[in-house]
Amino acid sequence: MAQKTRSMSTKTKSKSASQLIDGRIEELGDWRGEMLGRLRRLVKQADPEVVETWKWRGVPVWEHEGIICTGETYKNIVKMTFAKGAALRDAAGLFNSSLEGTTRRAIDFHQGDKINEPALKALIREAVILNTSRNKMTHKQARRRHQGLRSR
Repeated sequence: MAQKTRSMSTKTKSKSASQLIDGRIEELGDWRGEMLGRLRRLVKQADPEVVETWKWRGVPVWEHEGIICTGETYKNIVKMTFAKGAALRDAAGLFNSSLEGTTRRAIDFHQGDKINEPALKALIREAVILNTSRNKMTHKQARRRHQGLRSR
């Protein structure tokens, strides 16, 4: 068994994060894989500069100057956890999980759930603004600056 684990980790190390995420989506082969794939596409659309990583023994992670969010799969849900979700404005009320913490927030997607794509993309962009504004200006200042640039 230890030999198999070693060879599996060697295979994992030789693949890129994007390839590992592709593999996870294919491996799931059900609504969860489809949902993870849709969420991944939305993250990439919201932030074309996003970097995909693979952490914690098999969790897809999307980063832009820090973690934006993760895409975890469980038996009955696909969970999208925003690393700094508590600091984000969630005007559409997408967050429905991990609400008690002071840092993270999550969205649990169940089979058949519809995705509010414009609101999710806005939340992803908000997370990118927070990450890229760190140590440069306050989040509120960064949001104002970003909104000003988008209206030009």
